[in-house]
Amino acid sequence: MEVQWFRVHLPRLGLIFSTLLGMWSVQALEMIVGKIPFLQAVNGSTVMLPCTYASCIGIQDLYFNWQFNDNGTMQKVCESLIVNEGVEPHVEIFRERVEFVGKNRNNNVSILLWNITFEDGGLYTCFGRNPKEKGRNHSAIFKLIVVDELRVVDNTLTIMIASAVGGAIAALMGFMLLKNFTIFVLSKIEEKNKECLVTSSGIDNTENGLSGSKADSKPTPKKK
Repeated sequence: MEVQWFRVHLPRLGLIFSTLLGMWSVQALEMIVGKIPFLQAVNGSTVMLPCTYASCIGIQDLYFNWQFNDNGTMQKVCESLIVNEGVEPHVEIFRERVEFVGKNRNNNVSILLWNITFEDGGLYTCFGRNPKEKGRNHSAIFKLIVVDELRVVDNTLTIMIASAVGGAIAALMGFMLLKNFTIFVLSKIEEKNKECLVTSSGIDNTENGLSGSKADSKPTPKKK
C-alpha cells in the first residue's frame, strides 16, 4: 500500500515542491551593484560604489554591510539595519574617507570613497540578509581599480580599418552607379539606332517604287 501511495502522490509532491521553489527564487533577496561591476579611477579622486537591494515580498529589519577584501582578509567598511523600506538607516562606518550616500531611497545602499589611494583598490562586497525571507541573504562584488592616470585608448588602427572599409564600400557603390549609367546610355543608343533603321527603310521603299508608293499611282500611257 505504501509503495502504491508513493507511486500515485510522488509526481504531485514533486510538482508542489517545484512550485514552492520557483516562488522562493522569485521572492529571494538580491543585492545589485550595476551592469558593470567595476570602476577604474584616478588616485586622489572620489568615487561611488553602487549597490541596491531587491525583494518581491519586501524587507523587514534588513541587515546590510560593505566589506573590503584586503589580501584575503575581509574588513568591514560599514553596516546597518533597515527596519522597513523608505526608512533611512543609521549606518556605522569603520574606515576613513567613507560616506554612506544611499539613504535607502529607491532601495539604495551605495557608499562614497573620498580621496582614494592605491590601497583602496580591490574587491568590495555588498551583503544583505532579510529576516522576512527566513534569513535569506545575498551578496554582490564590485571591483575598484586605482591608477595614476586614465589611459587614452589609441584608435588609430580602428580608424584606419574603418576608413578602408568605408572607402571600399564607396568605391563599390560608385562602380555600380557607373555600370548602371553605362547600361542606360547604351540602351538609349540602341533604341535610337533602331528608330533610324526603321525610318531609313521606309524612305528606300518609296524611292524604288514599291507597292503602296507614289510611283504606282501614275497611269500607263496608251498606244495610238
